[in-house]
Amino acid sequence: QYAETVRSSGGALMRIINDILDFSKIEADKLDLETVDFDLRVVMEETADLLAHTITSNAVELVYHIAADVPLSLRGDPSRLRQVLVNLGGNAMKFTAQGEVVIKVTLKQLTPETVDLHFAVTDTGIGIPQDKLSQLFTAFQQVDTSTSRQYGGTGLGLAIAKRLVEMMGGAIGVQSQEGQGSTFW
Repeated sequence: QYAETVRSSGGALMRIINDILDFSKIEADKLDLETVDFDLRVVMEETADLLAHTITSNAVELVYHIAADVPLSLRGDPSRLRQVLVNLGGNAMKFTAQGEVVIKVTLKQLTPETVDLHFAVTDTGIGIPQDKLSQLFTAFQQVDTSTSRQYGGTGLGLAIAKRLVEMMGGAIGVQSQEGQGSTFW
């Protein structure tokens, strides 16, 4: 039990250090995105595998769905896409004691040169008060300090996700209802 506590604490410390390093690189304009060919299905499977390890209750189900018209062969930065999805999915898992977390990918627009996809991470968790939504994507901000003590976190994950999504030419946002869950897109 002590060894598991040490392992878990070490993992949490590594995540904090990595968040700080990523945030510092982004702020200094030193973070470069890769442009490689990748399979979206593989990225989604890897994301689900990573998130499955965070499930702490049999009362939470993790599901992902890729719409049939979404092209699977893409070109971009699969590592940073996975990082954003793991961040959003990890938050969803953290704040959902029962119910489900669903990651959906749908096609917004397809041209001969580009594809515009819509990723949505929906949970049946605790939700977020409407007056707190505007501060979510700001560095070092938490909805409230009691939540950060209870659930952990640095307040960097969503700020990093926002910057990465913007670097990829996208936008990020949230819809939530307190007590009924959230959808981060």
